[in-house]
Amino acid sequence: MRDFHSCEIDDCLETLEATAGGLSSDNATHRLEIHGFNRLPQPPRPNVILRFLSHFHNILIYVLLVSGVITLAMQHLIDSAVIFTVVIVNAIVGFIQEGRAEKAMDSIRKMLAPQAAVLRDGERHTVEGETLVPGDIVLLEAGDKVPADLRLIRSHGLQIQEAILTGESVPSDKATATVDEDAALGDRSCMAYSGTLVTSGQGRGLVVATGKDTQIGQISGLLANVDVLSTPLVRQMNIFAKWLTVMILLIAVILLAFGYFVQHQPFDELFLAVVGLSVAAIPEGLPAVLTITLAVGVQAMARRNAIVRRLPAIETLGSVSVICTDKTGTLTRNEMMVASVGLTGHRFSFEGNGYEPDGAVYLADNRVNALDHLHLAELAKAAASCNDASLHHRDGFWAVEGDPMEGALLALAGKVGVDVSQELSARTRTDEIPFDSRHKFMATLHHDHPDHADIFVKGAPEHVLAMCAEQRAPSGESEALDETYWVDCAEDMAAQGQRVLAIATREVDRTQSVVNFADVEGGLVLVGLVGLIDPPRSEAIEAVAECRDAGIRVKMITGDHARTAAEIGRLIGLENPDRVLTGRDLDGMDDAQLAAEIAVTDIFARTTPEHKLRLVMALQSQGIVAAMTGDGVNDAPALKRADAGIAMGRKGSEAAKEAAEFVLADDNFASIVAAVREGRTVYDNIKKVISWTLPTNAGEAMTVIVALLFGMTLPITPVQILWVNLITAVTLGIALAFEPTEENTMRRPPRRRDEPILSSHLVWQIALVSGLFFGGVFGVYSYAVDRGYSLELARTMAMNTLVVMEIAYLFFIRNIYGTSLNWVAVRATPIVWATILIVTAAQFAITYLPPLQRVFATEAVPLLDGMLVIGIGVLLFAIIEVEKQLRLSFRPQRK
Repeated sequence: MRDFHSCEIDDCLETLEATAGGLSSDNATHRLEIHGFNRLPQPPRPNVILRFLSHFHNILIYVLLVSGVITLAMQHLIDSAVIFTVVIVNAIVGFIQEGRAEKAMDSIRKMLAPQAAVLRDGERHTVEGETLVPGDIVLLEAGDKVPADLRLIRSHGLQIQEAILTGESVPSDKATATVDEDAALGDRSCMAYSGTLVTSGQGRGLVVATGKDTQIGQISGLLANVDVLSTPLVRQMNIFAKWLTVMILLIAVILLAFGYFVQHQPFDELFLAVVGLSVAAIPEGLPAVLTITLAVGVQAMARRNAIVRRLPAIETLGSVSVICTDKTGTLTRNEMMVASVGLTGHRFSFEGNGYEPDGAVYLADNRVNALDHLHLAELAKAAASCNDASLHHRDGFWAVEGDPMEGALLALAGKVGVDVSQELSARTRTDEIPFDSRHKFMATLHHDHPDHADIFVKGAPEHVLAMCAEQRAPSGESEALDETYWVDCAEDMAAQGQRVLAIATREVDRTQSVVNFADVEGGLVLVGLVGLIDPPRSEAIEAVAECRDAGIRVKMITGDHARTAAEIGRLIGLENPDRVLTGRDLDGMDDAQLAAEIAVTDIFARTTPEHKLRLVMALQSQGIVAAMTGDGVNDAPALKRADAGIAMGRKGSEAAKEAAEFVLADDNFASIVAAVREGRTVYDNIKKVISWTLPTNAGEAMTVIVALLFGMTLPITPVQILWVNLITAVTLGIALAFEPTEENTMRRPPRRRDEPILSSHLVWQIALVSGLFFGGVFGVYSYAVDRGYSLELARTMAMNTLVVMEIAYLFFIRNIYGTSLNWVAVRATPIVWATILIVTAAQFAITYLPPLQRVFATEAVPLLDGMLVIGIGVLLFAIIEVEKQLRLSFRPQRK
C-alpha cells in the first residue's frame, strides 16, 4: 500500500484510477469483485467440540457426573444410564440454544451495519459500508463513522476523534495538505481512518483501503470483542442457582449422614435418594432457559424495528416512565413539503405529492405561473444552491437522498420551474459553512460563468434575520429590512404547524474564494421565508395514547419553532400541549426551577443537544426512569446519560448509535412504544420462568426430604425424579420463553426500577406451591398404598401426579397479572401445547410400554385412577388461581 498521506490529491486519484466525481456503478461493482467486501475479519469462533464440552463445565454437572460414576460402580446400571442421559440432554439443549442465541446476535450486528454517502455516477448515493471499494469518493459529516481509510480531498472545519487508533482523547483537525512520509499515524492530518468518528465539520475523501487492509483491520486485538447474551438479572440468577446448588449439596450430605448413621438405611438406596434430591432441587435448566428468553426477546424487538445494542437495557425498558422524543421523523413522517413561501408583500402556497418536483403554485387562492414572479424564482434558485440533498425517481416514487428538508426545497424549485441540475452546473460551489445546531444556518459561496459571486444562506428565521440588513422587494431591488413584518410572517406560518426557514443572499467580489462567518454577519439581503410541513404519523398518535394508558408520559424536544411544536403536540395528543418552554427559557432557569417545570411541561422547542442533557438530568433527579431519542453527534452525551438511549437508524449519526442502547431501524415513535412493550414482555417471561422453575423444584425436593427425614419409603424413585426433570426441563420450562405479551401489559404502570425478582410474593408462592406439590404427591401415594396397590403402581401414580401438577402450574403461571380462566389462556400458544403433547406422550410411554416399565419400575395406571391424577392437577390449578384472584383484589392500586 502506498503512503497516500504524503502524495498530492491528483497523484492519489491517478494511482487509484479515480476522479473527484466518484466512480461509475459498473466500475464500483467490478472493483468489488477484485477487492472483496469492506469487512473486518470475523473473530475466530471456538471449536464446535469445545463449545459442546463447555456445557459440562458446571458445578451441577460435576455433581451428576460423580453421582453417575458412583452408581455405575455400585452396578445400578439403569440409574447411572438415566443420570448420564440427563447430563447429555442438558448439554445438547444448551449447545443448540447457544447457537441460536449467537445467530440472533449476528443478525442484529448485520442490521447495525453502517452506511456511507458516496458519489456514484456523479450523484450522491447512500450505500452499505461493506460495498465501498478503493477509488470511491465518500462524503463525511459530523456524527459519521468513517467507513474506510480515506485520503481527504476536501475539508471544511473537519475534526475526527481518532482515540481508537491513536489514544488521543482530543479530536484531530483535518486538512487536505500532504504530510511527511514518515509522519506518525496521529499526525496524518490529510487521512481519515476506518472506525473513527467525525465530531464536526464536513469533508470528502478518496477510499484508499478497505477491510483487512485498513489500519483498524491490521489491529487484530480489536476484533476479539464478542457480545455475550446476558444481562445483570440473568447473571444474578446464575449466581443464585450456583449458591442454591451448594446449599442443596450441604443438605444432601446432612441427609446422607443422618440416614446412614442414625436411621441405618442401606447406603446404596440412600445414596440414590440423595442423588434424586439433588436433581430435583437444583434448577439446572434455569440459566439456559433465561438465555433463550433473552434471545427470543431480542429477535422480537428486531422484528418491531427496535435493535438492541446493549442487552441490560432490556430490563430498563420495563421501568421507563418518561419518553423524551424528537419531533421530526419520529413523531412525524419526515416527508417534508413546502406549504407556503412568504416574500415581501406576497404569500404563496403550494400543492404536490411528497418530494415530486411538480405541483401547483397559488397566490391569494389563484393559481399562478411561478416564473412570472422573479423574487420567487430567486428564492427557489437560492434554496436549490444552498443544498446538499438530491432527488431520485425510483419505482414510481420520488425519494430524497440527504436531509428531507433540503429535499423539499429541491422539490419547491421544480414546482417553481427552476431546472435544478442546470442551475447547479451554472453556479459552481467554491466554499461553504456547514449547518451546525449551534449557529443554526448553512452558507454556500457560488461563482457563475459571467464571473459573479454570491453567498446563499438558509437557516432558522431568528438567526438569519439577525444577519440581514435589507430585504428583497418585489421589483428585485433591495430595501430596508422590515423585521416586524417578517417576525409576524414567521409566527403565522408556525401557528399553522409549519417549520420555517429563512433564505438570504449577498453578492460578493468575484475574486472571493472562501466564505467566513464575518461574510454573513450583518450584511445579508433577506429573500423570503419558507414554511414546510411534516404531518404526524398516524401510528405515532396511537402510540402516544398507548403510552398514557401505560403510565408513560411523552415529552417532545425539538429544535423547531414553539408554535410549530405546540401544533404537532396537539395533533399527536400530548398531555399538556399548550405549555411550551424554549431553549432560551431553559437557559434562564436553575436546576431546581427546571426540575419543577419539567413535571408539568411536555413540549420543549428551539432546544440544543445541551438542553437535552439538562432535561434528562432534571428528570433523573426526581427518580424518573427516562428514555431519550437522538440522532446528532451532539446528542451522544444525553443518550449516554439517559436510562435508555434510543438512536435513529435512518437519520441518526454513527456517534449517536454508538452512544445509544437501542437503534430504531425506521425512526418511528411507534417502534419505541413497541420496544417498551417487548421489554415488559421479556421481563415478564423471565419472571414466569423463574416463578415456574423454583416452586416446582422445591416441591419435588420437599417430597424427598420429608421421606428421608422420617424414614418413609420414597413415593417416587430417584430414577423417576431424574426422568421428570429431564422431560419437563427441556419442554415445559422452555415454552415460557416464547410467551406472547399479556393483554394488559401496556395498561400497567411501569415497574419500580429496584423491584426485586425474588420478591416476598415469590417466596410465598414457592412455599405454597411446594407444599401443595408435597400434599398431592404424598396424597396420591398414600391413597394407592391404602387401596392395596403395589409399590410400583403407587409410585407410578405419584410420578404422573407430579407431572400433571407441573402442567397445571404452567397454565397458571402464564398469566401472572390477570385471570387464567379465559379462552385465550386455555387456548395458549402452539409451543405450549406442543410441549404438553410431548410430555404426555412420554408419560404414557413409560407408564404403559413394557420395555420402559422395566427401566423405570412403573405399572399401568387404571383409567379411574388416571382421572384422579388429572383431577388433582385441576384442583391444584383451582387453589392457586383463587389465591391469585384474592391477592390481586386486595392489592393496593399503584398510581
